[in-house]
Amino acid sequence: GETVVIGFSGPAADHGWLGAINSAALAQADSYDDVDLRVAEGTNDAALQISQVEQFVNEGVDAIVLLPTDGAALTEAAIAAMQAGVPVINVDREFSSTDAARVTILGDNYGMGVSAGQYICEQLGGQSDAVVAEIAGIDSLPLTQDRSAGFSDALAECGLDVDARVAADFTIAGGQEVTAQLLSANPEIDAIWNHDDDQGIGVLAAIDEAGRDE
Repeated sequence: GETVVIGFSGPAADHGWLGAINSAALAQADSYDDVDLRVAEGTNDAALQISQVEQFVNEGVDAIVLLPTDGAALTEAAIAAMQAGVPVINVDREFSSTDAARVTILGDNYGMGVSAGQYICEQLGGQSDAVVAEIAGIDSLPLTQDRSAGFSDALAECGLDVDARVAADFTIAGGQEVTAQLLSANPEIDAIWNHDDDQGIGVLAAIDEAGRDE
């Protein structure tokens, strides 16, 4: 029928997964003759993303898909859009109020942590003195907090815990920097769980650079 106008705003596509989200959205929109997808420039600036949401509302779009750079920071803007009659779909980084979105699409972040912890328990079963390290993503995000909680809970089931933990920023450079610090502070590590694939490239680079093979 009539053309449906959808506004999409997400973080800067400086990460493989975020880039895939953007390209998949564009490809999906192109498959429909009656969909007009308007993509705002990706940004890691919450204030700029708020202005993008406000612009979409002013343009009278039919819906907004929002992957916020910070869910809490974008909550009020999303609520304002909802109150203006524009449905908001919240992707990945959760708002701090259920009033801010019609639909919320999340990964099972707690479950990711549980799976990682269970795997390490399988690999290190019986080694109660095993040293386990964790390289988290952006610590201020609820998704990172959920992953860490699941990881800790799963390790506790087999008598292990997180002995050393650092947080990066989901980037290659960030992963390499914090891992170098982690390795320097811990001369022997039995297992590391890293939260993110792009970040993991930097983690592996730091391990190689340090000559660590344990």
